[in-house]
Amino acid sequence: MAILEVEHIQKSFGHTEILKDISFSLEKGQVVSIIGSSGSGKTTLLRCLNFLERPDTGIIRVNGESLFDSDNPATQQESEIRKKRLHFGLVFQSFNLFPQYTALENVMLAKELLAKEQTDYRARKAEIHNEIKGQAESLLAQMGLSDRMGNYPHQLSGGQCQRVAIARALALQPDILCFDEPTSALDPELTGEVLKVIKELADQNTTMIIVTHEMAFARDVANHVIFMDDGHILEQGAPAQVFENPREERTRQFLSRFNQG
Repeated sequence: MAILEVEHIQKSFGHTEILKDISFSLEKGQVVSIIGSSGSGKTTLLRCLNFLERPDTGIIRVNGESLFDSDNPATQQESEIRKKRLHFGLVFQSFNLFPQYTALENVMLAKELLAKEQTDYRARKAEIHNEIKGQAESLLAQMGLSDRMGNYPHQLSGGQCQRVAIARALALQPDILCFDEPTSALDPELTGEVLKVIKELADQNTTMIIVTHEMAFARDVANHVIFMDDGHILEQGAPAQVFENPREERTRQFLSRFNQG
């Protein structure tokens, strides 16, 4: 069964239609790269999946559970939004770390806030804190940041900040990890270290959706590629098919410079 099912998602801002009848599915352990020109709707799609935006129509299911159904008002209550977000982890292009917290504190923060809602939090406060701290330390070590845990964001390079952001997203153990142009804010020499971490996550069968302009990376890391154009999914399929034998003329035009390179 698909871990994620997206059916007929539409989203408009005012009179401008951004997403037009978007449907796709994602299997557990699969990596989907979403490519397309700026303004094609890629980031809006990610924001709808993470409930930072609410679709106008359509259905979003995770593990068979309807998280959003435009025909079912019960799935659209504000009180449920935070729970729905926990299914997805989102890594932003601009890191979005809290400057007043260390790398370790940034990774721990969301899980500690959730822990405070547990009925036994007061009785187990120290134990829970140490548990969360240990998990955060392990994640930062996985990101190659064992020696940077006490550093604040301004003391870290862009690549290091993005790796902290990845650890933070993983801390809540989401079903699906989403990346929105994870290297676009980085200097070229720092891009490789972030792409390497994402490739390692893919090798560990982490389920991911990656919006990227890095075409070689999109082809090499993904099991499935989606090409978006003007709010539509114009083409999707295996990386070899989309990149080497695209069916649509618009896909061929978009990829022509990459393939020539």
